[in-house]
Amino acid sequence: MFRKTILASLLASSAISLAIAGPAAAGTTERAREAIAAAEAKIHTAESLGATTEAPRDTADARAALASAREDYDNDHRKEAIQAAIRASQLADTAIGISQQHKDAALALAHENQRATVDAARDQIAAARSQAVSAQDQAAAAQQQAAEANSRADAAQQAAAASAADAAAARNAATLAAQTPPPAPQVETTVTTQHPVHHATTRTTRRTTTTTTNAAAPAPTDQVTTTTKVTPQ
Repeated sequence: MFRKTILASLLASSAISLAIAGPAAAGTTERAREAIAAAEAKIHTAESLGATTEAPRDTADARAALASAREDYDNDHRKEAIQAAIRASQLADTAIGISQQHKDAALALAHENQRATVDAARDQIAAARSQAVSAQDQAAAAQQQAAEANSRADAAQQAAAASAADAAAARNAATLAAQTPPPAPQVETTVTTQHPVHHATTRTTRRTTTTTTNAAAPAPTDQVTTTTKVTPQ
């Protein structure tokens, strides 16, 4: 769109040049009309580019010069009208140039802002990726810690189960011991047994053998003692 506008402005400048340098047969009147038409086209081009805002003074002066050219043309001042139209075209060219500069600067600024935005977005993406990697590392470490904690918990649970089993066995043994009656005490008895002993006396003579038993004397005895102990359990 902008290129078309610039092309229209160049065509208008060419028309003015032809109007001025054209053959005398064309007549001053025709050249004045062409010069005014070309100036008006340039002013429209400048305004379409925002010259009213970007170059308001030059645009206003161009409009004033165009009005003067038309007035001179209406008053049959053809040469003055041509000069005024040329003045209006020059002012319009100035306004177009200023507008173009502003637009180029704005476009460059927009490109710079776009590049900055893209760079910032890239930095944010890189930071987000770095944070994601860090989060993954932290999650892996947390999972490892959780696995170790689960392992310790399992070991503690097994130890607790073993302790509970030992305690249950001890309670069962104590209960069984309480329910079992104590064994009978062992009794140690001492028994003394006496056995009489008979002593015989033998006398020998030449002819007669006489055996005499002394019954009046107390008979010696063999004594056996057995001892039994009572041992409480």
